[in-house]
Amino acid sequence: MSRIELIHIDKYFGDNHVLKDLNLTIEDGDFMTLLGPSGCGKTTTLRVISGLEKPQNGRLLIDGHEVINADTAYFEEPGKRGLNLVFQSYALWPHMTVYDNVAFGLKIRKLHHAEVEEQVMKSLTLMRIQELSKRYPNELSGGQQQRVAIARAIASNPKLLLLDEPLSNLDAKLRIDMRAELKRLHRDMGTTIIYVTHDQVEALTMSTRIALFKAGVLSQVDTPMALYMNPIDLTAADFIGNPRINFLHGTAHAESAGLSATCGLGTFAYKKSHLTGEEIPKGEFSCVFGIRPEQVLIETQPEEGLVEADVYASQPAGSETLVTLIAGKQELLSKQLGLIDYEMNQKVYLRLNPDKFNIYNKETGNLIKYAV
Repeated sequence: MSRIELIHIDKYFGDNHVLKDLNLTIEDGDFMTLLGPSGCGKTTTLRVISGLEKPQNGRLLIDGHEVINADTAYFEEPGKRGLNLVFQSYALWPHMTVYDNVAFGLKIRKLHHAEVEEQVMKSLTLMRIQELSKRYPNELSGGQQQRVAIARAIASNPKLLLLDEPLSNLDAKLRIDMRAELKRLHRDMGTTIIYVTHDQVEALTMSTRIALFKAGVLSQVDTPMALYMNPIDLTAADFIGNPRINFLHGTAHAESAGLSATCGLGTFAYKKSHLTGEEIPKGEFSCVFGIRPEQVLIETQPEEGLVEADVYASQPAGSETLVTLIAGKQELLSKQLGLIDYEMNQKVYLRLNPDKFNIYNKETGNLIKYAV
């Protein structure tokens, strides 16, 4: 069991308030990714959990056991927290074989030779590198070295595994391979994993839940699909998604049945069940529509209900085609699956599902209408 509770955590570096009243619960068995741009506080959160940093305020509980209480200045040693940490750098001993690197921590604990061998080979097998056990780090590729570092971390069967941007030094192909390995490792071990990254693709593809940070504040905690479909504010919407979401400016006003909103694509009515509960201003107010590129479908023949547009530029990229469109005075990006080459200035027709739109209050930046 490894349930993590961060309660009212504040962390300062001098006058820099890095973590601001952080409250986060990570359930046992979660693959929780701490996501956000550089300097948002995600790595500091990981270091607080691991014991490498001491917060000025707040408490930390692991399985109900208090390991940090800033009020009483109690900070349990990192070695007693039942966790292992993997950094960006592999930190392998160059004079030791793969086997000895993985076995090092187990030998320090004075485990029996047979138990050490069993646990080392089990972790190497989980990472699919058992055939490399007699090699030295300088004989391995970057991806293989990263697998050894992770194998070393899981050899002691930690109840909590902390990963700080472990794939950032790998090339694009190796990152994809390692994402698959980490996802399978999580399923096979059932260990709680806390993973730090600024790469939204890593977060969306591997996590069971994502904690999105913004300037030291926890902005949103949700499943990858919910976070992608309904970012809580304009900043989150702009950060999540590749290619980025389309923002269209418009106006809206409350109605007895719900909300009416207008942009360059038309006027749309939404029931109260589509709204988030965010307070809606009285009268007409400025809003922002958020529309994902894959939700903008392109047809070449007119039909009733389609929106006319012109192709500004087409970017075929093999498995997908990105198309920049002009609809009235609005510019939109569409992502089409497959290799499709549209002509510049070609007249096309857009099929849109208004229920999939996000709508934000422009003044507050907050989400007021869900995508459903």
